[in-house]
Amino acid sequence: MNGKRILTVQDLSCVGQCSLTVALPVLSHYGVEAAVLPTAVLSNHTMFKSWSYLDLTAEIPAIYENWKKNGITFSGFLLGYLGKVSVMELCKRAFDEFSSDGAPVIIDPAFGDNGKLYGGFDGEYVAAMRDLLKRADIILPNLTEACFLLDEEYKTQYGREYAEDIVRRLYALTGATVVLTGVESDGLIGELIFDGRNCEYVLSEKVPRFSHGTGDIFAAAFAARYLNGASLPEACAVAGGLVADCLKATAPEHDYGVQFEDVLFSQLKK
Repeated sequence: MNGKRILTVQDLSCVGQCSLTVALPVLSHYGVEAAVLPTAVLSNHTMFKSWSYLDLTAEIPAIYENWKKNGITFSGFLLGYLGKVSVMELCKRAFDEFSSDGAPVIIDPAFGDNGKLYGGFDGEYVAAMRDLLKRADIILPNLTEACFLLDEEYKTQYGREYAEDIVRRLYALTGATVVLTGVESDGLIGELIFDGRNCEYVLSEKVPRFSHGTGDIFAAAFAARYLNGASLPEACAVAGGLVADCLKATAPEHDYGVQFEDVLFSQLKK
C-alpha cells in the first residue's frame, strides 16, 4: 500500500455485484485504501424483480462532522451511482472539505445504458449531473450517458468521427478529461480518451456478453491504477482487461453481475 486513500460514493446493494460491493474489493486489490460514503442500502440491486431501499443521505452531514473532528482527508474521489440530486450537492461539499492537495475527482455518471435512462432517473437528474461533472478532473461516461448529457442522438452504428465529436463536446461542457467507455471500432471495444488536446483509443477484443456491474468494475480498477501513477491509457488497459476477464469467467446462468472474485484471486496467485 502506498498511503493513498480514495473516497468512493455509491449505494450498497446487499446482493448483486455492483456499486460498493464491487468497488471495495477492486480498489483494495489494486493497492488503494477504500473509504466509503454509502448513499443508500438496497436489499439487492434494481435489476432483480423487487428490492428494498433505505436512504442514508440524512446521515451524511453527521459523517462529515466526525470526519472533520478526526482530520480525515482523501487522496482522490470516485463517484458512481448516486441516485438523487441532493447527493450531488453533498459530494461537492466533500470535495471542498476533505481533499488532500491535488486529489483528483473521478466521476462515472452511472445513469443509463443502451440508449435509455435507468429507472427513476429523468431530465432533472441528467441536468444536475451535467453540473456536477464540471467539478470532475476525469469523467467516465458510456455513450448513452454522453448523449443524454449533450442532448445528442444516440447511435448504435457510428464511426470514429461521431465518437470524437462526442468527447470534444463533453470536454467543452465540463472541462474534465473524458474517458468514453464502451466505444466500438473495427470490431474492437474499449475507451476513447480526450484530454483537451488529443484523442487516444484503448481498444481490445469484444466479449459478446452484457452484464450488470461491469462499469463499476472498470471505474474502480481505473481509479486505483490512476491514483497509483498509471497514465490514462495504462489505467484504461488494466481496467478494460479486468472487465473482459470477468465476463469470460462468469457462468452463463449467473445473470445478476460478473464473477470477478475468481479473476482477482487468480491475479494474486501469479
